[in-house]
Amino acid sequence: MTGDVYVVSGPSGAGKGSLLERVIPQLDNIWLSVSATTRLPRVGETDGVHYFFKGNEEFDRLIATDGLLEWAFVHSERYGTMRCEVEDRLARGIDVILEIDPQGAFQVLRRVENAILVFIEAPSMEELIKRLRIRGTEDEAAINKRMRDSAEILKHRDQYHHIIVNDDFEKAAEELLELFKKQRKTHVFDATTHQ
Repeated sequence: MTGDVYVVSGPSGAGKGSLLERVIPQLDNIWLSVSATTRLPRVGETDGVHYFFKGNEEFDRLIATDGLLEWAFVHSERYGTMRCEVEDRLARGIDVILEIDPQGAFQVLRRVENAILVFIEAPSMEELIKRLRIRGTEDEAAINKRMRDSAEILKHRDQYHHIIVNDDFEKAAEELLELFKKQRKTHVFDATTHQ
């Protein structure tokens, strides 16, 4: 039996990363994929842990050799999922979570049968701006760009299988955990259809 793929998307500041940090340790046999990116590392980020940092030429080579399961331009940089990293886990029966942009999410849905798409959103655009400012990783121009991108991302929310509004963090974390548990039970039950 192979593992299953879960795709988690949403605008910057919606709390995707924080929710996954809370939920993943409560699940066994699951791996959060590490994306490749052309952007430079931020302070404290480690290659291969936070991202696989790639130069533009190397990223081009990955695209040309079908080394990426998906890729997209996000906030003026390219991000992608290393195909070999995902396929290795799936072959060992490990479920994989991809925290990626909708552009990539729909590429995955076309290539991975039964991928489950989960959309995380904040209760309002005002709350998104507040969270981005508190995070303190971008200047005001970058925040404004992220807000424009967020409006575009929100247009795709209804194309996802599940939507979680991160209004109350504890409640949203519990909802995400229960969604994973329920979905994984269903997939275990239907395991013969995946072989």
